[in-house]
Amino acid sequence: MSNTPMAANPLTRAVLEIDEYVSGLGWDQPARLFALVDTARLKVQEPSLAAQLGLTDEQEAAGLTPIEQDEIPAGKPLDEFLATIAWPDAVVGCALTVERLMLPPSAEASVPQGLSDKKLAAWVAAHPDRQEVRMTVAVLRDGTRDSAVRLREKDAATEVLTGSGLVPGLAEALSATFAE
Repeated sequence: MSNTPMAANPLTRAVLEIDEYVSGLGWDQPARLFALVDTARLKVQEPSLAAQLGLTDEQEAAGLTPIEQDEIPAGKPLDEFLATIAWPDAVVGCALTVERLMLPPSAEASVPQGLSDKKLAAWVAAHPDRQEVRMTVAVLRDGTRDSAVRLREKDAATEVLTGSGLVPGLAEALSATFAE
């Protein structure tokens, strides 16, 4: 993607490319799952797919190409869905984007105890300090991970936070999709 900033490594570039793609679709989107494949291997083994994806011979081959997967079933908890995934050997990693409401750490002390998940979600949605975020988390088979977090109120590519430890729970769940 032409507007994706250059990053130090292929996984960070893939995360930012996915973030940019999903950002172009707007907010209030469902979760999206991506397979990550080695770009050079894809060009050699699947030249017609590489052409469909717009991967040209002139482009840098050392990298990862995200390939969006089928829609995640609505109504199925994300952790249950992820537990059903098994990737073929050609997939070197995977990524997921998901939108959530988050509260600042200062709000933790005021969380009512004993709420059901549904009531807790409603409480968070009504909280005046809530932030809407889009998280893009990617993992490789070898355990390498990276993520990007975009706040709805600061919806610009220059405001996207990146780092390997931003969303550890989701990274663990994605890593589990590669467990033998």
